[in-house]
Amino acid sequence: MVNFKLKNLILFLLFFIVFGKQNFASTKNCTLKIKNSSGNFVALNVEIASTPKERERGLMFRTSLGENNGMLFIFEYDDYLSFWMKNTVIPLDIAFVDSHGIIRDIYQMIPLDTSIFYNSSVPVRYAIEVNQWWFKKNNIAKGAKVFLNGCIGK
Repeated sequence: MVNFKLKNLILFLLFFIVFGKQNFASTKNCTLKIKNSSGNFVALNVEIASTPKERERGLMFRTSLGENNGMLFIFEYDDYLSFWMKNTVIPLDIAFVDSHGIIRDIYQMIPLDTSIFYNSSVPVRYAIEVNQWWFKKNNIAKGAKVFLNGCIGK
């Protein structure tokens, strides 16, 4: 198991050295607002991943993510979603959000661990990835409402 993780880390570093100058960031951005458990709105700046290629790449090969930044994954229809941490070194949280903007699940994900799949418990339309513990720090839990503020269609 250790050799497998070490091998993945070495492959990641080699890939980053070779392709590190390329911009892996999505060019589409917007600001979400999430109503937390105290009734306050929390702003989150997100990159949008709406195409299959953008969703597949996600936050792979990144070495950092801004404090109030994340990625919004947009899917064409509601479905059970499954994510993993292949080639992702940043510790992340993921929230699965239904088509009404309600957070249905939040998970803490383990960097580079491809043995674990993080699955939505119900069909959802969106996923939001942020730095690990961002949701807890901002008092955001399952059942919180996400306002997309025009993020769809950008």
